[in-house]
Amino acid sequence: MEIRCALPQDFRELLHCLKMRSKYAILLFFVIGLFIIEKENNFISRVSDKLKQSPQALSEANSTEASPAPAENGSLASLRELDAAFSQLRSRLRNVTLQLAGDGDPGPRRHVLLMATTRTGSSFVGEFFNQQGSIFYLFEPLWHIERTVTFEPGGANAVGSALVYRDVLKQLLLCDLYILESFISPAPEGHLTPFMFRRGSSRSLCEEPVCTPNAKKVFEKYHCKNRRCGPLNITLAAEACRRKQHVALKTVRIRQLEFLQPLVEDPRLDLRIIQLVRDPRAVLASRIVAFSGKYETWKKWASEGEAPLQEEEVQRLRGNCESIRLSAELGLRRPDWLRGRYMLVRYEDVAQAPLQKAEEMYRFAGLPLTAQVEEWISKNTQAPRDGSGVYSTRKNSSEQFEKWRFSIPFKLAQVVQDACAPAMRLFGYKLASSPAALANRSFSLLEEAQSSWVT
Repeated sequence: MEIRCALPQDFRELLHCLKMRSKYAILLFFVIGLFIIEKENNFISRVSDKLKQSPQALSEANSTEASPAPAENGSLASLRELDAAFSQLRSRLRNVTLQLAGDGDPGPRRHVLLMATTRTGSSFVGEFFNQQGSIFYLFEPLWHIERTVTFEPGGANAVGSALVYRDVLKQLLLCDLYILESFISPAPEGHLTPFMFRRGSSRSLCEEPVCTPNAKKVFEKYHCKNRRCGPLNITLAAEACRRKQHVALKTVRIRQLEFLQPLVEDPRLDLRIIQLVRDPRAVLASRIVAFSGKYETWKKWASEGEAPLQEEEVQRLRGNCESIRLSAELGLRRPDWLRGRYMLVRYEDVAQAPLQKAEEMYRFAGLPLTAQVEEWISKNTQAPRDGSGVYSTRKNSSEQFEKWRFSIPFKLAQVVQDACAPAMRLFGYKLASSPAALANRSFSLLEEAQSSWVT
């Protein structure tokens, strides 16, 4: 019975002890709080007194003479000066931010790959990203690899070339531009080269600080368009790439989408792939003009009909169409590793509504479309009818995209339709059944674009 009474007594003493400690703790915190408040009041009071003084009084604060009475509006003048100073500081910080990262909120770092084939309008579409000030854009850097490393088409060699392209592409997206030094010929000396392919098509390589003073007696094979720059300093270019918020690259030398899976899954990259396609009949018509020597057989067969068209040429055309189709089908199947990372775009849709398609591509890439890009599109899609060269990015796009229909012989169009029918059906290109249908302006060769092409 005594034990039962002792336990409650001990418990009551424990509670009493805890209550006393809590009271002391609360009192301690209260005292500390009063001390902090008092210090803050003193600080605010001193600041307030300073603000009430005139600028002249502030300048004579350390003088032994008596200070004159403050001006009646001294505090207001001081506040206005402080406000003006802070406004100027905010303005300067904003200007610096816009210079470094472009207009608007730059967001996370993005990596964009424009994947196409020759004569599909990729140079024109690539300018949509080249004109954005916060994007480091490279134009066809894999050209150097193709010129240096020789692979026979088909089989294991085709796989080998795809792997080399992929590995170089990864380093470039990570701003390791030194990887190109192993492929540029002649080899750069001291990280300097005048042989960076189409340097002038990449604004990032032609602006300060990458654009160094022009060097006399140095032959610049690939030079900047609108200013004279010295040989490309790869170190400065790599540093500029790292300073930019985003990276974009255009290439016509990667056909197999499946080889890009390691890049999509690389945690260092946030890769978005835009596959650009064009009507293969238009592509062939454009290549015959641009690469006349390589397509001499096609021209002779179309105009004279004497020399038969070699089956090897037709098979090469069929193989190109099939590789494009297979990559597109893979992207449209939406595998887990590619979901949200792939977009299919037809050049014809871009030509008809360039600003709208630019907005869609930027939205897909998670990038802000700037006024600078919009202005470039406006100026460069309304060029004079006779002002567009073979390699020009200035086009009267709404009139140019179907110009091929009135220049290609129907027999050539038939060959393309037979070889590329599966790809044409996938991309919504209609087959022409006669020369009249091919040249009929009122007969559209395009089906409506599908929203499912954006994954």
